[in-house]
Amino acid sequence: MRKVNAVISITVIVLLVVHAVAGGFQLIGVFPGGNRVLTVLARIMAVLILAHAAIGIKLTLDTVKAIRKSGVSYGRENRIFWARRISGFAAMLFVFCHISIFLGVPGEVYRLNVFEGVQLATQLLMVLSIAVHVLTNIKPLLISFGIKGFRIYVKDVLFVLAIILWFGGMAMVIYYLRWNVFWR
Repeated sequence: MRKVNAVISITVIVLLVVHAVAGGFQLIGVFPGGNRVLTVLARIMAVLILAHAAIGIKLTLDTVKAIRKSGVSYGRENRIFWARRISGFAAMLFVFCHISIFLGVPGEVYRLNVFEGVQLATQLLMVLSIAVHVLTNIKPLLISFGIKGFRIYVKDVLFVLAIILWFGGMAMVIYYLRWNVFWR
């Protein structure tokens, strides 16, 4: 199950990169919205995220059962484990907010939902929780694929992902400004 989760994780990361870059350019107004291919990729990513979350919940419950059975939690030693789980849970909550904000209003003409301060805050928190989740999990992900000398790759992967997530966050801020300052 862990190997399947690793494959799902890599696929989600690749789709996240495509989604963040393309969506960021749409938010800042460089590319027009409504691309069918990106919509299909986003839906595939949503399904994979749900599968990843289900596997994560199962593995977390197994861990909690083992803790209860042994009677010892080793909280200090397992901080990174719990940071991964909590950031994943937070990311899921904010991804649901993201989907509800950017799904739009159905009808004859596609209309976006209002994007004000609360929506911006949830989206920035989503980017932050995804950053923590991905950045804390990249090392075990590389290990699960048997990549030797992963320390060389970790810094590069983290740098690229950090830049892409920063770009996505800044695109949200620009979109907020376009929505609330320039369009009013």
